[in-house]
Amino acid sequence: MGDLLVKLYALPDPAPSLARIRAAGYDIRRPLPPDRRAVVRWVETHFGERWAGEAETAFSRGPVACHLAVDSAGGICGFACHDVTFRGFFGPAGVAAEARGRGLGTALLLRALHSLGAAGYAYAIIGGSGDDAFYVKATGAAPIADSTPGPYGIWGAQT
Repeated sequence: MGDLLVKLYALPDPAPSLARIRAAGYDIRRPLPPDRRAVVRWVETHFGERWAGEAETAFSRGPVACHLAVDSAGGICGFACHDVTFRGFFGPAGVAAEARGRGLGTALLLRALHSLGAAGYAYAIIGGSGDDAFYVKATGAAPIADSTPGPYGIWGAQT
């Protein structure tokens, strides 16, 4: 799968998705710097070392370039990073298997993309999405022609 382009100036309002997850006992928040170890450990446990490395990079940005989905007890259920490996890129992002299907992924996606817009970007790139249909439905994203393997594939192959 190639990369997707998102018009940040034409994103859907995140309020409805946030209201749905809040009604179900979840919330989206930006972690604080002292949360770094717990967040990185959680991402590595659920999604592997490479994504954990990107999540750790999010803490070097100010404000932290990551958002968390948390349950009513404050436990992490999902995460979404932006502006980490490449500027203007969304991801990585993921929701724990047991918390999927509750709208957390959409709420995280919209919160992170709105953060990129607030930072002055007009467009964002979703690199190698893995689920184009989800991103197109949630954001109106459009495929970028000839974007396979993209920067992750080109530069990632050298590591």
